[in-house]
Amino acid sequence: MKESKPPTARLEARLPPHIHAMLKRAAEIEGRTLTDFVIAASSEAARQTIETTDIIRLSVDDQRLFAESILNPPEPTDALRRAFEKRRELFGVE
Repeated sequence: MKESKPPTARLEARLPPHIHAMLKRAAEIEGRTLTDFVIAASSEAARQTIETTDIIRLSVDDQRLFAESILNPPEPTDALRRAFEKRRELFGVE
């Protein structure tokens, strides 16, 4: 029985020769193929980019303030009450 390979997608890029040479040299230094090196490097760069927008890092003091506001929320302000009333009027939601 033949084992199936996971699906793949193709990516092509045009780049200056000096960048190609640099990537190829770095791949050789790490003992990887150019494809493996580019996949690893670009995956890590993508992960870091996404992480900076998806993860919010708080100081210990900010964590305490956040937890306190969740556990003991302040009374709603007049503006918030008006906003909820407007929401009820517009959407009929309780």
